[in-house]
Amino acid sequence: MGDLLVFTILIGAAAMFWSASRRAAERAEQLGRDACRHAGVQWLDQTVHADGLRLRRHDNGWLGLERSFRFEYSEDGSDRHVGRLLLHGDRLVAFSGPTRAAQAMRLD
Repeated sequence: MGDLLVFTILIGAAAMFWSASRRAAERAEQLGRDACRHAGVQWLDQTVHADGLRLRRHDNGWLGLERSFRFEYSEDGSDRHVGRLLLHGDRLVAFSGPTRAAQAMRLD
């Protein structure tokens, strides 16, 4: 009986982690797409790629996950540049990418 409870808790934790990861990836896609549109550049591959995960404290002291994502964009259709987003929960904490978009992005 105890093994079943532990297994159920582990499956629940894995489902919550997967759901939070998908939500963060969707947020990063939205931010990357909006940044490229604002800068007047082409967002390539229509996706972001997760490339980092670490624990970090929120302002209130609780631990949370910080996820980094990368995306690619083109200024003239024949070049490729890499942009990066850093999310702490749902909050954008760092951005590098199209210059005009980087100047306009607000890091709340």
